[in-house]
Amino acid sequence: MNRHTYSVLVENRFGVLARIAGLFSGRGFNIDSLTVSPTHNCNLSRMTVVTHGDNAILEQVEKQLSKLIEVVKVTDLTGSGFVSRELMLIKVHACSDKRNEIIQVASVFKANVVNVMTDSLVIQVTGETEKLDAFLVLMSDYGIIEMARTGKVALARTTEPTE
Repeated sequence: MNRHTYSVLVENRFGVLARIAGLFSGRGFNIDSLTVSPTHNCNLSRMTVVTHGDNAILEQVEKQLSKLIEVVKVTDLTGSGFVSRELMLIKVHACSDKRNEIIQVASVFKANVVNVMTDSLVIQVTGETEKLDAFLVLMSDYGIIEMARTGKVALARTTEPTE
């Protein structure tokens, strides 16, 4: 199974997200990650969709997305060189004897402690998916209380505008 990252430029209108999510679910395609954000053009939003499947499924994903009226452009970023990042907030148990150790691990990952309580820390970490996954593995030893991730945002490395 191949994993692909799509940048989907859409008209910034009510219901577009629901139609795109419905397209995936209606055809039995899975969404691994989905983020939506405005662009510098207030009429457009950028969706970054990460999905997986065999080549036939991925070809269908791209074709079906392109058919939607509100979709301006679909770009399969996979293999073309792109920059991607995620944001994660993670709350971990941090008793006084482990607190400095956790902060040292966070600093290696260039993560920031954004909240300190008597028995826990909230840490913010950004980077590529693999970096966040590795940080999660290390933090699981201390006890993860809760965690939230944004999903991937991505842009092509080329200097050509995508809009």
